[in-house]
Amino acid sequence: MTPSSISSKSYLATPARHATFLGLGVMGYPMAGHLALAGHHVAVYNRTAAKSAAWLQEFAAQTRADLRHAPTPREAAAGADIVFCCVGNDDDLRSVVLGADGAFAGMKPGAIFVDHTTASADVARELSAIASERGLQFIDAPVSGGQAGAQNGVLTVMCGGDAAAFDAMKPVAEAFSRAVTLLGPSGSGQLAKMVNQIAIAGLVQGLSEAIAFGQRAGLDMQAVLDVIGKGAAQSWQMDNRGKTMIAGQFDFGFAVDWMRKDLGLVLDEARRNGARLPVTALVDQFYAEVQQAGGQRWDTSSLITRLR
Repeated sequence: MTPSSISSKSYLATPARHATFLGLGVMGYPMAGHLALAGHHVAVYNRTAAKSAAWLQEFAAQTRADLRHAPTPREAAAGADIVFCCVGNDDDLRSVVLGADGAFAGMKPGAIFVDHTTASADVARELSAIASERGLQFIDAPVSGGQAGAQNGVLTVMCGGDAAAFDAMKPVAEAFSRAVTLLGPSGSGQLAKMVNQIAIAGLVQGLSEAIAFGQRAGLDMQAVLDVIGKGAAQSWQMDNRGKTMIAGQFDFGFAVDWMRKDLGLVLDEARRNGARLPVTALVDQFYAEVQQAGGQRWDTSSLITRLR
């Protein structure tokens, strides 16, 4: 990450809070950066300490807020009003939250833990219950918008948890978001993210088939997308991925590996609640084929490679 990797935005005037951010990956690094640039006092933790040091060096030069990095989640969370987290999966989340060096062990009574990891609804409910027992508050808050949304500070945040805790964290989370919405009790945010991924999976497959069909038919697909993008077929995927799909460019964006992880959560939940997801299950298999072809880190729009 470099300073230019985070786009400037207008931050809402909110009182400076003491915040922590756990996990400085492609999403967490810019999200934590926006918190700092909005004037909040931020402590960060990352498993690779060099990433924390690089983050501190970059953003300390751009804000007068107090910034620091810590060697454990517990030390990073000490004194924070709100602890944000964005890691890989359920196990990664438990590893930074629980245990003697976990964030819960260092948080002050009444503090709020906000989890932006795309994880299971079960782990959200589990950690919410543990937080309540310890006098803490927990919001599950997965995000949509990808790396570009994080860098530009325009993520969509889907939340589950207590309304009072949500109201307290929302103005702070708006530093890296354009929409922060409470959708119900604990687990609701994760379930809403599953709905999001179901919708995207089918849409990307449909767009892939449309472009591949048009190319087989000898059409100028850029011209075709320009036309149909003004009508009912328009979508974010078409606007932002159509040109790169036509050109066969996939070395960016939301990785196939991440999408398969997310769809695994979706299909597990569907088995529990009885939802029928035939198209989602099929697209998950198609993504497995892309992985086997070496496309683990390609953007999800690489579904089209199966059709060429």
